[in-house]
Amino acid sequence: MRVLLGLMILCFAVSCSSSRDRDQFAGLSTEEQFYRTANRQLNSSNFSGAVQTYQALESRFPFGQYAAQAQLELIYANFRSGNLEGARAAADRFIRLHPDHQSIDYAYYLKGVASFSENTGFMSRFLPTDPSKRDISRARDAFTEFSLLLALYPDSDYAADARARMIFLRNNLAAYEIHVANYYLERRAYVAALNRGRYVIENFQGSPLVAEGVAIMVESYMRLGLDDLAQTSLTLLRSNYPDHPTLDNNGNFIVRNHVTNPSLLYTVSFGLLGSNVDNTPLAPTTRPFPEIAPQTAGPQQNRSLLNVLTMGRFGNTGPGPVITTEPPVRGTDDDDSGN
Repeated sequence: MRVLLGLMILCFAVSCSSSRDRDQFAGLSTEEQFYRTANRQLNSSNFSGAVQTYQALESRFPFGQYAAQAQLELIYANFRSGNLEGARAAADRFIRLHPDHQSIDYAYYLKGVASFSENTGFMSRFLPTDPSKRDISRARDAFTEFSLLLALYPDSDYAADARARMIFLRNNLAAYEIHVANYYLERRAYVAALNRGRYVIENFQGSPLVAEGVAIMVESYMRLGLDDLAQTSLTLLRSNYPDHPTLDNNGNFIVRNHVTNPSLLYTVSFGLLGSNVDNTPLAPTTRPFPEIAPQTAGPQQNRSLLNVLTMGRFGNTGPGPVITTEPPVRGTDDDDSGN
């Protein structure tokens, strides 16, 4: 009985869905009618309706003359409807099916814009949020997709806008690495901070955050006691960024105070009382090596088996031959007098 009831409900749902589809696309029979209806919905900002009509056109006329153009318009319709993941999927599908299409650069561009828009987010339009402090996976995707567009189609009509977006993304990605480097510095993970600063210098040339990367390298080397490398990085900072806030009027590097170990009073009073400043001392400027004394072995003992098994409590521990690393003496005056 339950199985029969379930089948009846399923059939009712399918019939309702089919009737809705028939009502939605009533009067549309040819491919051109579907295409013109979808374009009319798109121009009137009915983006969800346009998505459904383009999909219906593609399913009914997969090899028609409007199929490729409908797939291209579907990318934009998904993007404007807020379905960014659907826009990226539609772009991937169009690129795979129509690699030689005259508007293939538009598909690459829209895919990058979809990733770019997801990185900025909806709330960032109304709240003063820093995108470099959030998840930047989509920013990396957008940067890669715009790079691919410029590499494949440098003369595209969308190349200028893609390049401008890449500059914005480059600065955000560099700022993210600087945030992470500062996080490591505050927790005394100097090698990790050093690697992040070097990554910014090597991969984001032209970004204003390169100066921050050099400053992080200077402090990391100083904290690690690598004074030669610290001096080299400091010379680079002085010559290229003389007005950087980490340099005083004399060009000396200002070592930061780390916020690492806030006191209990500071924590419970939400920063009103107590202190959270930890003046972490720099590493020693020189690394002293312990002096190694000449290895001279003392008298060795011939130990019996019983002495070895009882860890020296019983058995013979008589003196053995003396072993020394000093060179033998050639002779004495007494030896010479015997001649």
